[in-house]
Amino acid sequence: MDTRVSKQGYRIDSELFQFVETEVLPGLALESEAFWSGAARILSDFMPRNQALLATRVKLQAQIDAFHLAPDNRPLDPVRYQQFLTDIGYLVPEPADFQITTEHVDPEVAQVAGPQLVVPLMNARFALNAANARWGSLYDALYGSDVIAAETEAAPIKGYDPVRGRAVQAYGRHFLDQAVPLVQGSHADALAYRVEHRQLVVDLSGDRTESLQQPAQFVGFNGSPERPSLVLVRQHGLHIEIHLDGQDPIGQTDAAGVKDLVLEAALTTIQDCEDSIAAVDAADKCLVYRNWLGLMKGDLQATLTKGAQTVVRALNADRTYQTPDSGSLTLPGRSLLFIRQVGHLMSSDAIITAEGESVPEGILDALITCLIALHDLHGPSQKRNSRAGSIYIVKPKMHGPDEVQFTCDLFGRIEGLLGLPADTLKIGIMDEERRTSINLKACIRVARQRLVFINTGFLDRTGDEIHTSMLAGPMVRKEQMKDEKWISAYETNNVRVGLLAGLAGKAQIGKGMWAIPDAMASMMATKIAHPQAGASCAWVPSPTAAVLHAMHYHQVDVVQVQAGLLDQYQRLEHEPEHEEQASTTALLADLLTLPLLSDPDRVSTDERQAELDNNIQGLLGYVVRWVDQGIGCSKVPDIHDVGRMEDRATLRIASQHICNWLHHGLLSSEQIMASLQRMAAIVDEQNGHDRQYQPMAPDFGASLAFQAAVDLIFQGQNQPSGYTEPLLHQRRLEVKGKAV
Repeated sequence: MDTRVSKQGYRIDSELFQFVETEVLPGLALESEAFWSGAARILSDFMPRNQALLATRVKLQAQIDAFHLAPDNRPLDPVRYQQFLTDIGYLVPEPADFQITTEHVDPEVAQVAGPQLVVPLMNARFALNAANARWGSLYDALYGSDVIAAETEAAPIKGYDPVRGRAVQAYGRHFLDQAVPLVQGSHADALAYRVEHRQLVVDLSGDRTESLQQPAQFVGFNGSPERPSLVLVRQHGLHIEIHLDGQDPIGQTDAAGVKDLVLEAALTTIQDCEDSIAAVDAADKCLVYRNWLGLMKGDLQATLTKGAQTVVRALNADRTYQTPDSGSLTLPGRSLLFIRQVGHLMSSDAIITAEGESVPEGILDALITCLIALHDLHGPSQKRNSRAGSIYIVKPKMHGPDEVQFTCDLFGRIEGLLGLPADTLKIGIMDEERRTSINLKACIRVARQRLVFINTGFLDRTGDEIHTSMLAGPMVRKEQMKDEKWISAYETNNVRVGLLAGLAGKAQIGKGMWAIPDAMASMMATKIAHPQAGASCAWVPSPTAAVLHAMHYHQVDVVQVQAGLLDQYQRLEHEPEHEEQASTTALLADLLTLPLLSDPDRVSTDERQAELDNNIQGLLGYVVRWVDQGIGCSKVPDIHDVGRMEDRATLRIASQHICNWLHHGLLSSEQIMASLQRMAAIVDEQNGHDRQYQPMAPDFGASLAFQAAVDLIFQGQNQPSGYTEPLLHQRRLEVKGKAV
């Protein structure tokens, strides 16, 4: 039975069609026929361009492979290599200086620096948790993480630990002293907070009374001025709520009745249709789109069971306060949402052409998610996402300025179809592919009217580095990659090019993910480097991490950091003696320095085996959940049982690294297969608590997940750009009984 609906020469999966007809279009000023006919024209016009861009990727890779195979190019001559990349169009001329002109950008993107969450949109509960992570309890984040060290090695206390609780309170007071210091004295000595003559007054022990060093940091309160229930303060654009209740169990243990500190945390969240999910067919895509629709309408809910209780989660309301001058203040209760659509590579059978071809999934995502976002711009929702009237889209895995131009042209056509003003669809460029990194200024220039975001993606960037230079020689060990010359140049260049292009005050400059969710103490020690480097946002893996990372943006004034860096870059550019040091092309040599082993023979047999086992254990731990259970991103225990966030980007690195060492003879096929089987048994044991888990060992031939892992290694060198999606999708469809 044909379950597809024919429209304009295309056959649309009936579930997708009915979803659009009965759930998306009602309430919008757009007729069904107008949408589908317009979508058909866009598909017809852009599908050939999409295919041509993918063909260019293949052509350039073949030329690079041939270059590395030529005897004359061993050892590699950096000058000759750069000229070669220019000759084939891989490296384009640097454009003249310019400034982006993006308008109608919400302050969370343009003006205020803070944490950024990335969450799989396929899971409604996760999507809601992330959207609501705009505000979070500092006390809960400290108490439940390793930031506060255990006071004793004795058995854990059941229930509330008062010793740990006092340590949390002391940490919170120290944070207040840093963020909103008093003229004299410490918040640790506070006995009461009150409002007097429009100022925040803090009564301290010893009959002292103090005010804030910067009185303007006090911006609101709730309750009576004499006994407020909440005090709102602000630093660097981020807000802190001091919750007061002397009758609360926690408040009773505090001299001032402080029961919690609630921080403005995840200013922005990327709802992900790409790396963190496993959507392989029309049914999966509808699930993703339906959750996005709920977020845009403001009515998304998720029901979960906690013990004997049923809990219904929904989007938080905005937060309201009294201002010191007797007015009112409303702050957003939810994180500002971006949506990350898929890249240009994959296709979807949700819509099929008359010739039987699946349409590019990236174009499908753009059409449906932007249509859905009209409910936020024009609908009756009281839980508005963009107050500036924009739709924020992160576009991943674009290779160079031509692919950015394609996306901008596509967005322009969709704006016309949906009746939106030009540049309503804002673009976030992931600087995660090598051809984008070395041509970043040209990429930004193409998108200068709608750009709101650039972000380094170290993991995918590493995977592309390995695949692009696969034939140049064996790569350094995976853990050593972060110490290679190209990575520091990459991170520096991203901030530098962004600031010189005028992103400060108009768009985000971002940094990548903290990938160890349970290691919050380590995160607090190291991730402050991101705002210190001029990043206005950086990725975190959880609401708890967002609250903790928010403290870094109180410690570091990113606006001042960016201003200082911009002044430095501009001065260097105009001083001839520093011109070579300051120019973008000066970083190019480092960006193009290949991370090759200096002496492969010095890598011992044991080191080779350890590297292989580590890569394969992580690869299997991720793939088995992706293929068998459709889990696109999760905390996977590594070979040392440390939980790490794994997604397709980490999988790309592991699989490509093994391919590279296999190609250059550091590993053998037999050695790889032996490691796969041995590590499969370990991964099975690590997942023994999961009732839905399907073991891979000992019947390896029966496990589609195990076969996917084998494919990723032994077919990985020939996969487009080293991406893992084609093989993952194929095996997942087989599990779902939809083999193609």
